[in-house]
Amino acid sequence: MFISHVLDSTVKKVKAQTANVLTLGNLALGGFSIVMTLNAQYNLGLLLIFVAALADRFDGMVARKMNIESELGKQLDSMCDVISFGVAPALLLYSTVLHQFGFPGAFFTVFYIGCGAFRLARFNITENNGYFQGLPITAAGCLLTLSYLGLSFLPVHSFMIITMTLALLMVSPFTLKKF
Repeated sequence: MFISHVLDSTVKKVKAQTANVLTLGNLALGGFSIVMTLNAQYNLGLLLIFVAALADRFDGMVARKMNIESELGKQLDSMCDVISFGVAPALLLYSTVLHQFGFPGAFFTVFYIGCGAFRLARFNITENNGYFQGLPITAAGCLLTLSYLGLSFLPVHSFMIITMTLALLMVSPFTLKKF
């Protein structure tokens, strides 16, 4: 009887943390992307951001499917998203192209991260009505990361425009239906 009770309690606790483990996986992938970017392994940094996007997609699905959504999970997800889709993509672009512009390149990098953090904070305090306000940071981060693939084809100034545009889209008032 005692063992059964302990086992049931343990299973419930593990189940309750499943989505949070995926969320922390997102954070780990974003963190490793930053480390790879700092070590000039840009392609691996790019790949890790996209794998983080998969982890981010699955954590919410798992939480809803297992009925384990929580306020802690929501806050944790946002903090991890700032790293994986704010800092990691911005650092990838800064390290490869935006650093060439000196202060303006650094400003656009930090501005992008700040807009991503603001967008997530706004999301966390608004009621869930089936719509996103502004471009989700995951989408913005993936688009910014994807722009890295255009380094050989696009003029270098276009990366400042892309970064600024995505930053402003994150904090803009338009609505987008959740998918």
